[in-house]
Amino acid sequence: MLLGARKISRHWCTRRPNLSLSHTPSTKLNSHISASLHSICQVEELDDFLPWLERKAGTEISSVLSIGKSAYGRSLFASKTIRAGDCILKVPFNVQLAPDNLNPELKALLGDDVGDVAKLAIVVLLEQKMGHDSEWAPYISRLPRLEEMHNTIFWSEGELEMIRQSSVYQETINQRSQIQQEVLAIRTALKNFPETFESITYGDFMHAYALVTSRAWGSTKGYSLIPFADFSNHDGTSESIVLSDEDKLFSEVLADRNYTPGEQVLIRYGKFSNATLLLDFGFTLPYNIHDQVQIQGSIPHHDNLREMKLELLKRHHRPVSKDGNGFSSSMDSFTIKEIRSGSGKGKGIPQSLRAFARVLCCTSPQELSDLVEEAAQHDGRLARRPLTNISREIKAHQMLISTLTQLAEDYDASVKSLGPVSSPATRERLSHRRQMARDLLSGELRILESASAWLKNYCTTLTATDCHRDGVCSTKLLRSRTERGEM
Repeated sequence: MLLGARKISRHWCTRRPNLSLSHTPSTKLNSHISASLHSICQVEELDDFLPWLERKAGTEISSVLSIGKSAYGRSLFASKTIRAGDCILKVPFNVQLAPDNLNPELKALLGDDVGDVAKLAIVVLLEQKMGHDSEWAPYISRLPRLEEMHNTIFWSEGELEMIRQSSVYQETINQRSQIQQEVLAIRTALKNFPETFESITYGDFMHAYALVTSRAWGSTKGYSLIPFADFSNHDGTSESIVLSDEDKLFSEVLADRNYTPGEQVLIRYGKFSNATLLLDFGFTLPYNIHDQVQIQGSIPHHDNLREMKLELLKRHHRPVSKDGNGFSSSMDSFTIKEIRSGSGKGKGIPQSLRAFARVLCCTSPQELSDLVEEAAQHDGRLARRPLTNISREIKAHQMLISTLTQLAEDYDASVKSLGPVSSPATRERLSHRRQMARDLLSGELRILESASAWLKNYCTTLTATDCHRDGVCSTKLLRSRTERGEM
């Protein structure tokens, strides 16, 4: 059975824009630049790696791909004509690195408290420590060096300040904390193997951990590093993904389009936003169709109806929202995606966010009671439909507009504060990371502006409808009073 595997994307508990409504700082290549790849890639054949891997596997891995280098690092290129639907690579499980590669004694000491990512990181550390003596040396030696990685856990405090406006700032802090906890959890077990792990530092583990989170794929069998497949670069619009056959024990990739010889072959790691790509993979896209922004909602403590509203939300079991990759968000967070049309149905602004705003704007117990009554008349979900009272409906959405407009202004100021991108040799790393910060913030700003534009159009339409209704009602009332001789 073929199952879709996906690159690891770890979602940490995070602080996000707050809907109370004050602001608290909040998954390489894309299709529009893919077309120009052939002109900027300089293929440098690495003749020894694929033959080595095929000898180790005892089978052919690929007959249509070669390894080379592009502006984006080590890459895979078509060595022959490829047609859509062709199997372009097939990597058996026996040449994939997984937690099962751990020494059984060490694995038993680690126990279930240590996650698979940390266990796989230890596998990488062990192979790195062995150097040329490692049976995996040809693969391990080709993994990115620490200085080549741009995941935000490696950014300096000054560099992180560039993205303070985004959720990635706090998520980076949380991820560093998570890694520290993993180190504490494995320290005792590693002490039993001093000859191997004594000289390994926290920085070494962080590097190995980031290699796993940026290169490993997850499947029903857990996480694994898939040599050769992980030399492929990411295109967020590609339909090619890594598939794992649990019965035949291999992972494979099928081409989603035709390729000519010399053209770089791209796959999709997942439907990841720039926030995820930067945090977990260390790169961004100039324009990412999967960008999104997190909004966090809470009932202010000074709200006289706070307890009633909280109880109402709890009683009606407001559903937990999920992002595009199926990960659950916390109960009070909402994912906003880009809205393509200002006159459409507002797909991209979650109904749960609009429902929360309707509850938040209630100013009396009677208004809360009205919400419950309206819910009972429809599908039972609290405040998921437009309010019958148009003025209250407008008020709730104007509150959202105010919040998103302020957020957009803050993002715009952050983008402008980055200044021009310059890249003298002595500041190449900072220049590169400044551009990634710009991609991240600009993408999230675009999402906020699209949501704000739709909400403004929605309120304008409601206002016009309300005025028309009031005009009709006034005309009918005037006619009625005239007929009764009251005018």
